[in-house]
Amino acid sequence: MARQEINRHDVLEKITPLIENTAMRFGYIPIEIEFVKENHRWFLRIYLYSKEKDVTLDDCENVTRSLSDFLDELIPVKYYLEVSSPGLERKFKSEKEFTYFNGRRISLKLKKPLEGEEEKIFKGEILDFNETDGLKFFRFDDGKELQIPRDNIQSAKLYID
Repeated sequence: MARQEINRHDVLEKITPLIENTAMRFGYIPIEIEFVKENHRWFLRIYLYSKEKDVTLDDCENVTRSLSDFLDELIPVKYYLEVSSPGLERKFKSEKEFTYFNGRRISLKLKKPLEGEEEKIFKGEILDFNETDGLKFFRFDDGKELQIPRDNIQSAKLYID
């Protein structure tokens, strides 16, 4: 059998609208859709999120069931489907997550300290985010509201007390 060349980008482009619509029917946003090859096996991982409710195992199973037949037609290779919540201390992988997780507590790492400061790592709450102004952030240490340019953010992740 000839080795099948899979273009991950094409596959993701085909399946993303279906995944988004299906997730939305159950009240979730797919904050990340990952199609990767690990140890000669393909994995499709979908991370669901909702501001209003927790992601339940039942919902993950329902989304999985609703998707699997349709995905089988769109993905030309055997794959494993994993649907889950983003995890309690998820590391942000895209700018959209600053918007999705507005109001949540995060741990933030900057590329360089803010003017007149030495620290680069803070814990606080997302107050607002947009591409132009960057992140509006409430720092827990001193109760300061900070405006942090997008290009100074090295990484961010959710955190639980």
